[in-house]
Amino acid sequence: MACPFHQPAKLNEAISPLDWLLGNWESVEPGEGSFPSLKPFRYTEALHFTQVGQPIINFMFNASDVETKKPLHRECGFIRMQTGTNRVAFIVAQNSGLVEVEEGELVGMKLSLHTHALARTSFAKEPHVKEVSRVFQLQPDGKLEQTVSMSTDKQPMTQHLHITYSRLP
Repeated sequence: MACPFHQPAKLNEAISPLDWLLGNWESVEPGEGSFPSLKPFRYTEALHFTQVGQPIINFMFNASDVETKKPLHRECGFIRMQTGTNRVAFIVAQNSGLVEVEEGELVGMKLSLHTHALARTSFAKEPHVKEVSRVFQLQPDGKLEQTVSMSTDKQPMTQHLHITYSRLP
C-alpha cells in the first residue's frame, strides 16, 4: 500500500493563485547578503513549496555559505490566503529562534509581505529583529526572485538579502 503522504493531492482552490510557487527551486547564482552590523556575504539557497490538498502551502528554505557549504539560515512554515481576497499570510519559524507572521498581498506574480507579529526565544542573538519585509516575484523568464529587508533594535529598515532561483525539474 502506498504511503498517503507521497500521493499527489488535488490543489485546494483557496491557494490556486499561488500555484506558481509550488515545486523545488535552487539559487541560480549566489545570493547577496548584507546589513550594517554584518560583513557582506554570499549564499546559496534551496526552496521547497509543497501542498497536500489543504488550503495552505508548506515551505522549507535552506541556505548555505558559498565558500564553506556550511548550513546557514533555515526557515519553515506555511502560506495561507484569505478566502476571496488577494491577502496572504506567511507563517515562518527560523533556526535563529525567530518566529514571525508576515502579511501582505498577491498582485499577479508578486507576493509582498511585511511583519504582522514577531516572537523570539528569550536567548536570541542580538541585535533583535524588529520588522521584516519580503517580496517574491516570478520573472518573465520563469526565475523566482526574493528580496528581504529588515530592521533591528539598532538599525532602520534596510535590504538584507537578494537572490534569484530557477525551478528544478
